[in-house]
Amino acid sequence: MINAVLLAVIVMVGLSLLRVHVVLSLVIGALVGGLMAGLSITDTLTAFQDGLKNGAQIALSYAMLGAFAMAIAHSGLPKLLANSMIDKIKHGQGGGIKWVLFALLVLMAMASQNIVPIHIAFIPLVVPPLLMVMNGLNLDRRAVACILTFGLVNTYMFIPYGFGDIFLNQIILKNINDAGMTTGDVSMMQTMAIPALGMLVGLLMAVFVSYRKPRSYQMITPTTSIENTETVKGANVIIALFAIVVAFVAQLATDSLLIGSIVGFAVFMATGVVKWRDANDVFNDGIKMMAMIGFVMICAQGFAETMKATGQIAPLVESAMQMFGDNKPLAALVMLLVGLIVTLGIGSSFSTVPIIASIYVPLCMAMGFSVPATIALVATAGVLGDAGSPASDSTLGPTMGLDADGQHDHIKDSVIPTFIHYNIPLIIFGWIAAMVL
Repeated sequence: MINAVLLAVIVMVGLSLLRVHVVLSLVIGALVGGLMAGLSITDTLTAFQDGLKNGAQIALSYAMLGAFAMAIAHSGLPKLLANSMIDKIKHGQGGGIKWVLFALLVLMAMASQNIVPIHIAFIPLVVPPLLMVMNGLNLDRRAVACILTFGLVNTYMFIPYGFGDIFLNQIILKNINDAGMTTGDVSMMQTMAIPALGMLVGLLMAVFVSYRKPRSYQMITPTTSIENTETVKGANVIIALFAIVVAFVAQLATDSLLIGSIVGFAVFMATGVVKWRDANDVFNDGIKMMAMIGFVMICAQGFAETMKATGQIAPLVESAMQMFGDNKPLAALVMLLVGLIVTLGIGSSFSTVPIIASIYVPLCMAMGFSVPATIALVATAGVLGDAGSPASDSTLGPTMGLDADGQHDHIKDSVIPTFIHYNIPLIIFGWIAAMVL
């Protein structure tokens, strides 16, 4: 009999590939998994609803991040960036603009994880105005999706700061220690260097091999919330930069992205960049911008809670473990593959780690894996599937920006490209890390 969690993930991913909306795919997948595990419809729905409650904090954080990002847009900073890029194209300076654009996007994606911790909220503000630039350069947007996902995922899995501090220190190390392994003062950057290198290899393959050829798109002007004819004021841009710094410091002091976003938004209001009479509109626009992705993430929490309620995650791991006995190389490979399956369904590496750490750590200790090797295995198994899951914000975010003119498909142009170019290298390099650390 097929494992209920495995079946639920197959149903969810399969429906998404058939262009069923990801929210409906998550609900149906959860129902199938719950019923397969022997839960009644009532118990399955109860578990799903309990998960929705757990997603309330995520929704609030996403709403505030969206409001803060919209305030940044209101200052004119994203428009200034987009206009400068478009101006270079119009004046025939497009020879190296492709690489400048790629570099800026990956740097902004990386900064969104720590320096300006607004996560994916920057994408629908910065990317849509640049679509005409990309069209003029005949860029394959699948390459851009891979660039954005790389910056979003690789940063938090390698740099222990901002979101990386939450993932590596507060989730990975905490759960490994809670599971019985003392981690000591291990260097997380050194430990995660090999898996991070795997993602870099995938990025280079996407940009220089898979999607290097020109791809034509219709010259459709996207409708964005920051398109206006007002002149960007230098003072507003300076205040925007100041607000970003203040938000960063507040986030660092309180260890809360929510507080950082509120403080940053308050700076915009206090300085008059966002007028009091406009504050509600700017705030509401930010919430609207993040509403769909926030709702998907909430539903993903419901799916995750249902999978926990089935009680089938541990048997899935245990049955996989029975295949290799004392074979460490095979054990490492199976743990990575199971992590991929679980994260594909949940859509969040942050939510996956607590589920798998309690099972993986005792197994790693019993089989003689070192502390760094165990950390690399658990962290990579958690990250696997974040890139490439239909329900992951790391794929939903890029789609939200690149599909502003209706010419970028979430599954074909974001999910599948990122799955191929990141999950395969992560499995290979994560396995290498487990073997050599």
